[in-house]
Amino acid sequence: MLALRPGCECCNADLPPDSMLARICSFECTFCQHCADDKLKGICPNCGGELLRRPIRPAGRLAKYPPSTERVFKPQGCL
Repeated sequence: MLALRPGCECCNADLPPDSMLARICSFECTFCQHCADDKLKGICPNCGGELLRRPIRPAGRLAKYPPSTERVFKPQGCL
């Protein structure tokens, strides 16, 4: 089950569970589209993996499978 983390690790922008702008790697490191594309060039700074659009969890499933509230913010890795 994807964690659906609530924010970008680079700029701390909010990324709600229905955001089309969220990008993740296979380890679920989470970034906004701007940081993923412009700063990171599609490569996760933590693991070197590819950053892809995070899937949207259907709204009807969010109550049973809520998104994570854990916010990871590591701007030093996004320079």
